Amino acid sequence: MFIADTHSDTLYALGIHHAAIDRLMISPDKLCKGGVSMQTFALWTGPKGRHGNVQDIVLAELGAIPMFTENGIRQVDDPSEVLEGETTFMLSVEGGEVFEYDIAQVARFRDYGVRMVALTWNHENAIGFPAKSGSTQGLTDYGIRVVREMQRLHMAVDTSHLNEAGFYDLFRKTDQPPMASHSCCSALCRHFRNLTDDQIRLMIRNGGYIGINFYPEFLSEDGHADISTVVRHIDHICQMGGSEIVGFGSDFDGIEITPEGLDGADRIPALLQALRDTGMPEETVEGIAGENLRAYFRRIA
Repeated sequence: MFIADTHSDTLYALGIHHAAIDRLMISPDKLCKGGVSMQTFALWTGPKGRHGNVQDIVLAELGAIPMFTENGIRQVDDPSEVLEGETTFMLSVEGGEVFEYDIAQVARFRDYGVRMVALTWNHENAIGFPAKSGSTQGLTDYGIRVVREMQRLHMAVDTSHLNEAGFYDLFRKTDQPPMASHSCCSALCRHFRNLTDDQIRLMIRNGGYIGINFYPEFLSEDGHADISTVVRHIDHICQMGGSEIVGFGSDFDGIEITPEGLDGADRIPALLQALRDTGMPEETVEGIAGENLRAYFRRIA
């Protein structure tokens, strides 16, 4: 089975905090034990956004990659490159600050192997505005230029953290479906980071992709969650007709607490079994596990 996770902050934990890899939620051993075929590692621009040293942060994160490659975890450029039984990783960016001053940076990061970019984190930048800001402004003119350049290079535009106005601009002003790499459902937990049903319907209608976040604060309004809570968010999208556009976006190593029973990549098999226990057909489970993500990347190729 092809199993994919579209977001983690492991490289930041290693490159900036110098965390011990065996104490993290994701490690080479945990990926293999969990049967994860492709883990997405984010190059996060850091907690200060444009006011931080973005370049040094990204370089430190890139410098942590050998902790995986030297343990047999290969970097891939596309989900289609993953071989049966293999454990690999793909790169993303979290924070459009990397593109703020030079649109040529889009191609440079594509050359690093980056295939998806979250346009914002929690700070305003030259591209757009985060959900956290409460802003009703959409993407900037420069932001639209960046998105179109990303789409020309077949990079997925990631709406996680982006505000609603920016989200809707992607559908009105660009021509490829975006993804939300690590977001949950507002109907089940009202949080500014979560997607409304209207947003989810638009993703379904246009062939986008949603990776469900494992952070309990996004899963449950009381902050308590277990594997069944994650399943409810996945099932909510399935019940809306989105069984072919949903998957996992754990946010491992970027969250301080996890759902009960789902504290690392090695616990993914328990989540898959919980999906099966709801009566989902195996084909649907396989889609959620990773095949939906493969299909999404074919749509934006």
